[in-house]
Amino acid sequence: MNKTSLGDLAPGSPVNLEPALTLSDALGGHLVSGHVDGVGALVEMEPDARSIRYRFEIDPSLQHYIAAKGSVTVDGTSLTVNGVEGNRFDVNIVPHTQQKTVFQYYQPGSRVNIEVDIIARYLERLLQGRADTGEDKDQRLLETLIKSGFINHE
Repeated sequence: MNKTSLGDLAPGSPVNLEPALTLSDALGGHLVSGHVDGVGALVEMEPDARSIRYRFEIDPSLQHYIAAKGSVTVDGTSLTVNGVEGNRFDVNIVPHTQQKTVFQYYQPGSRVNIEVDIIARYLERLLQGRADTGEDKDQRLLETLIKSGFINHE
């Protein structure tokens, strides 16, 4: 419960539910596992052309998984990231998504469940594993990713 926003919900609160794909289904979007990595909060919303730009703040420990043009899942809705600044990122929500998801209920301060990009997680693990085994052929790439903030290497 401390890793999700479920404690904020009351009986009858709307949630996003989507059925899982089967192996024979066409993949028409991002890879999403349905696991919550942390809680974020809506900082602001503002009109942006024919959409609404939502800006979220997340725990700094997750920020290196968020990249512009990458994917992120907010309360079960898989989205493309527009921009990133530190531990804040923004997405644009078109009217259809606004009407068909819980985005219609958000206000600044709303807490949301965040799932980071699964490919970024695997890349981090793969590179960390190579660093741990002493392989140096990828050392420059690993150092560049750490320096750029994609990998938390403490």
